[in-house]
Amino acid sequence: MQDRSTPGPAGLSIRPLPPAGEQGAGPRGFRERRRNRHGRGLRGEIMPAILPGSRTRGERFEDWVLDSADRLQELRGSELDNVEYVVEEIPPGLEKILRDGGRVPQGNVTRAAQGRPARITIFRRVVETEAPSPAEAQDLVHDVVVEYTAALLNVEPESLDPYYRGYR
Repeated sequence: MQDRSTPGPAGLSIRPLPPAGEQGAGPRGFRERRRNRHGRGLRGEIMPAILPGSRTRGERFEDWVLDSADRLQELRGSELDNVEYVVEEIPPGLEKILRDGGRVPQGNVTRAAQGRPARITIFRRVVETEAPSPAEAQDLVHDVVVEYTAALLNVEPESLDPYYRGYR
């Protein structure tokens, strides 16, 4: 960069800021000022978003519920066309249930009403807590979805899905 300074009053020189991108181009942000010796700075994301390991526990749980619902849809066909599967964190009124000493439900069935489809709600925290191990959580999710779908259809869970194990 060439010196474009102009003499000002009392012998002071005024230099304009160089254009962005040139060396010495004005104030820099914090990340640019940080030292990055030996390439030990920020490298980017640890796990790219396209890989399955980057999904949160809640997203994986929702995927498991949808996989189970899709499997039941393939097995039962049009019987489950108007059924919604919903995942919620905890059941409403959990404090009262625990205070009264009752069993915390893993899900809830809401029958179809006027203009509203039937809804099966699975409570994520309850199911995750009751899973025998993290590796068996997906099987438990499937069993819970099968149990509540069987309750909605008034059939036995074993007749609904041959892979039902009954973890309870």
